[in-house]
This record gives sequence, structure tokens and C-alpha cells, in this order.
Amino acid sequence: MEGINKEIIRDKFKTIQTHICGELEAADGGGKFRADKWTRAQGGGGTTRVMENGNIIAKGGVAFSAVHGATPEKILKKLQLEKSDFFATGVSIVIHPINPFVPIIHMNIRYFEMGDGTYWFGGGIDLSPHYVDPADARYFHQQLKQLCDKYHPGFYPRFKKWADDYFYIPHRGETRGVGGIFFDRLIADEDLPLPKLLSFVEEVGYLFPEIYSDLMKKHSGRSYGENELQWQALRRGRYVEFNLVWDAGTKFGLDTGGRTESILMSMPPQAHWAYNFKPAPGSAEALTLDRLKKDIDWINSVV
Repeated sequence: MEGINKEIIRDKFKTIQTHICGELEAADGGGKFRADKWTRAQGGGGTTRVMENGNIIAKGGVAFSAVHGATPEKILKKLQLEKSDFFATGVSIVIHPINPFVPIIHMNIRYFEMGDGTYWFGGGIDLSPHYVDPADARYFHQQLKQLCDKYHPGFYPRFKKWADDYFYIPHRGETRGVGGIFFDRLIADEDLPLPKLLSFVEEVGYLFPEIYSDLMKKHSGRSYGENELQWQALRRGRYVEFNLVWDAGTKFGLDTGGRTESILMSMPPQAHWAYNFKPAPGSAEALTLDRLKKDIDWINSVV
């Protein structure tokens, strides 16, 4: 593959994990990641780095893994693949902040390769505010579009739509947040040869701490009270619902014998469910619900 192999990709991803942890520690100003190394009985392993009770971050996980072995039948059937061994490596991140005005954020980059030579990249980055701030959403999507446009003019509209559709909670009829970009099963072609494709995926990883550090700095000093904390707990509950019911990454990890603690690191430290909760009309909470819709043009629209 043009001088690029799975070991090179694995090492690049591992470097990204280290970089992100360092940047987040600096932005938090107090919290530190602790490393938990693990091995997979069927082949491979990884390192999960977790921060809890930081100055800004309530709970954050930055997980790296590189696993291999026989592909489970469930995965072969789901992905419509011929029987073969697999190799998968990636970095997955979820950050839950203390302050309700700081958004939840998720990022994932991954590479999958079969023994027969089939391969692809996947990943994305999305933002799940407890309170939707259109200015934040605009900034977030502008940064993503700028990165996508650097590599292909069709990437941002395609991947933005993909994220809108993917990060949707059908049983609630609402999006998880303000979306972002999502892509899967990307392979090299004439428009984007393998070195450039890998570079794009890497840049998604390196862009993550830049964006989130800005949002942490902007909102972490804002005052809040019990009302905002209760709403934050309810929105965290929605996050849990999506990850446990709909998220393909969670299902893949569990189906391939992944490490449960690392797979479920995305869960918030606390969440809450209230029966048939309805926010007060005209409230900030009601306005947020009105903005949790697909296909909003966050860069150009005023919502």
C-alpha cells in the first residue's frame, strides 16, 4: 500500500493519542490522565487513558487500540465480508465536562484491514452541547469544513450529512447534538491517494484538541446552578441512550471481544432520566430541543 502498512498507521494513531492527552491536560489545567494498558486474549490490546475530576473535565477517555485475530461471524455478516482474519486500530475519545455550558465532544479515527487485503478508514468528530450555542456550532463546523475542503470539495457536505443521519436518536426524534462529520469505509482512489487519505484522517485527530480547548476556555468560567445541572444530567442520559442502543462502535467492540471498560468509557460519570420531562416554553432548554434537528446549515443559518 504505497509504503504505508498497518504498523505505520497503528504507530501514527498511538502518537495522536499521546498528543491529545497532553493538549487536554494543558487545557484543563489540573486534571491528569492515568494510563490503563490491556491485552486482548484473541490478539492485540491497547491503552485507555482516563481523566476524572479535573478542573474542567468531569470524565474524559482517550482510548487507543490495535487488535487482530479471527473475524467474528457476526461482524462478517454485518459488514458482508468473506471469512478472513482482521486487524483494527483506532483512537476513540469522549469528554464529559463539569460545567453544563461546556459541550460533550466525541472523536474517533480508525483503520480496518482484512487478511485478504481489504481495508478502509473511518472516523469523525461531533459536538453534543447541553445548551446549543449557534456561535459554537458555526465555529465547530467552519473548522471541520476548512479541514475537509483542504482534501476534497465533496468531503464536508457528504460527511456532514452522514453525521446528521448517524448521530440521531430515532426513538427520541432528535439529534444527539449539532453533528459534525462522520465517514466510514473510505479507501484510496485517484482523487485521494493513500498518503493523502491517511493524512486527512490524522488531521481529524489533531484538530480535535484545538477545537475543544477553545470551547473549554470560552465556557468553563460561566456560572450555573441546580437547574442547569439537572438539564445536563438529562442530556447525558440521551448520550447514554444513543451509545448503548445505536452506536455501531460500541456494538463492534463488544462483538469482537473488546475490553468492556474501554468500550464503555464513553459513559458520563452521572446521568438522569425524568419521566416525560418537558422544558418550560421559551426556556434555554426548550430552545436547545428546537435546535436538535438534522440538516441545519450551521455555518450560514441563523437558528
